[in-house]
Amino acid sequence: MVLIVIIVALGIDIYIYTILNRRCKSRVLAIIQIVTALLLYLLMAVAVAMPRMTGGDTMLRAIMWMLFGFSSVLIAKVIFVIFDLISTAINRTIGKKNIAISWMGAILGLTVFVLMWWGALLNRFHYNVNEIEVEIPNIPQSFDGYKIVQISDLHVGTFGNDTTFTSRLVSEVNALQPDLIVFTGDIVNRHSPELLPHVKTLAGLSVRHGVYSILGNHDYGDYSRWPDEDAKRSNMEQLYQLQADMNWKLLLNEHVWLHCGADSIALIGVENVGDPPFHTYGSLPRAYATPGDSAVKILLSHNPAHWNADIADNDTMNIALTLSGHTHAMQMSVMGMSPAAIRYKTWGGLYTDTSGKHKLYVNIGAGTVGIPMRLGATPEITLITLRR
Repeated sequence: MVLIVIIVALGIDIYIYTILNRRCKSRVLAIIQIVTALLLYLLMAVAVAMPRMTGGDTMLRAIMWMLFGFSSVLIAKVIFVIFDLISTAINRTIGKKNIAISWMGAILGLTVFVLMWWGALLNRFHYNVNEIEVEIPNIPQSFDGYKIVQISDLHVGTFGNDTTFTSRLVSEVNALQPDLIVFTGDIVNRHSPELLPHVKTLAGLSVRHGVYSILGNHDYGDYSRWPDEDAKRSNMEQLYQLQADMNWKLLLNEHVWLHCGADSIALIGVENVGDPPFHTYGSLPRAYATPGDSAVKILLSHNPAHWNADIADNDTMNIALTLSGHTHAMQMSVMGMSPAAIRYKTWGGLYTDTSGKHKLYVNIGAGTVGIPMRLGATPEITLITLRR
């Protein structure tokens, strides 16, 4: 994959260098183009050579930023070249020289470059509160109006020791005064020590029925290289302890009963159930042995693929609402459209299966991973009000 990207980038840069030489009287722009391109290839080579699986968290963040910088320039160049090729083809067809389309490509490429850096430096810190109502016809009367705040995919390792964002998140969630807070997985990127600087801050979440959480695919240490299984196991034990220190109740293929007066509903938490290449650790039968019974149930499951595969339109299941995360909307969304739709049937928002009995809400997450940017797809806090 890296080799393909480099080959494409080389082709793009050679093309741009050639047209600058041909169209400009001075060679200054062509020289600047080739020098900056070589510097970016050096940056890419350093990023690829750095150890992602064994390097420290500071190194991982440096890799993320280097790859993002290279990608932001490459995407802008690709846009320009596409428009310039179209312009050239049109000019040859009509026999006239017109560079307006080429200029459009240059302006659009520059705009996308600026937007990407806006998403990296500003937008990924500006969270959005989505307020929705979910109707559950047979929910007990005392749960009508029950408020749940869902947060997901914090990936705190991307913030390092800076707790500014998590502190603002906690303040906003507490101001919503929910009855329950749930976290639907991926609290870290690779390993548990990333959480250490944020424990005191996240312990500040305050709610009458508690904070419940589950694990996501990033929480198991599968993206680090461990000397042995004992080290990996110790990493997991540390994550369990840190969540306990935050006063979060981690649901590991288990369920609890939420009570309002004499009424109760079940909150079920499964470990990660994923489609390939993500590992499956979860088991709904272990978490709740009789998912078809008459009790009202809310399921926490990190990957929405679990709902699509096992719950939607399944008459043996009586799970009114599933809450998931995982997709991040691929950290890009414009006017309700996201490239995540190519990969995921259910990538963000509220979904109902054809039977109308099973609902899913996918929170697009609060943190970032892979690239430190959110272009649209603003960090999300979801306030869910249950209704009869």
